[in-house]
Amino acid sequence: MRFIPLIILIIFTTSCEYFRKPKEPLAVARVANEILYQKDIQNLVPKGTSKEDSIAIVKAYLDRWATQKLLFNGAEINLSKDKTEEYEKLINQYKIDLYTKGYLEELVFKKIDTVVTEEQIKEYYEKNKQYFKNPSELVKLRYINLVKENPKFENIKAKFTSFAKKDIKYLEDLSIQFKSYAFNDTIWVDANQVFQKLPFINLENKNRYLADGINYQYPDSTTVWLVKVNKVLPKDSTTPLQFLIPTIKQVIINNRKLELIKTIEKEITDDAIKNKKYEVYN
Repeated sequence: MRFIPLIILIIFTTSCEYFRKPKEPLAVARVANEILYQKDIQNLVPKGTSKEDSIAIVKAYLDRWATQKLLFNGAEINLSKDKTEEYEKLINQYKIDLYTKGYLEELVFKKIDTVVTEEQIKEYYEKNKQYFKNPSELVKLRYINLVKENPKFENIKAKFTSFAKKDIKYLEDLSIQFKSYAFNDTIWVDANQVFQKLPFINLENKNRYLADGINYQYPDSTTVWLVKVNKVLPKDSTTPLQFLIPTIKQVIINNRKLELIKTIEKEITDDAIKNKKYEVYN
């Protein structure tokens, strides 16, 4: 029976904790009857910030908080009744818009079909491609940049020009010797990317180095460039589908969202009419 005093002690200690007054949060500033607590600014200063910068950040926040509260209190007292009623209407309408937008987004998220097939993308492209114009030239090309002293230069040049399947394999095996290279000449590349990759080409001389079917080599101080341009698509031409797939996919999904929102809104209204929740009085 000796354990009884221990139980009484535990109960007494627990009771003291229960009846003890809860610890009040630490206040850091006050404007009239409004208080800013330490917990409200605990994540204000990024980790690793110096003491001086931390003080400056907190001080600036407190001043801004106080200024806004003082101005708001002054506005409540001094603005006209018509003005405050106007603002209350705007606030209520904003609340309605915010809630309905959030609710619709949740409903759409649950119901939307985000799968877009290649056929759907191509169909949309064919119907609307007259509206898609590329803002700069597009180019299909391949190139190699290698040092002038490469002992296999002539063989590399011949393989690069021929570019048969076995030649591509040969060049890929040697690619570790190249300063840079690109072999996929079946895809369109924006001319601005070409200027970055082949720095000897720029806006002033692009017509000289970017033209359909040309094949050339360009030497600089230590290296030589081998370049084959297959095709150049002029600025303001119809943009190839390759560049538009992500955009068209998103457009299709957005159109589905708009249609789904219309359907949801109509279903909600029709259901309210059916259940006598919505009536229009003549």
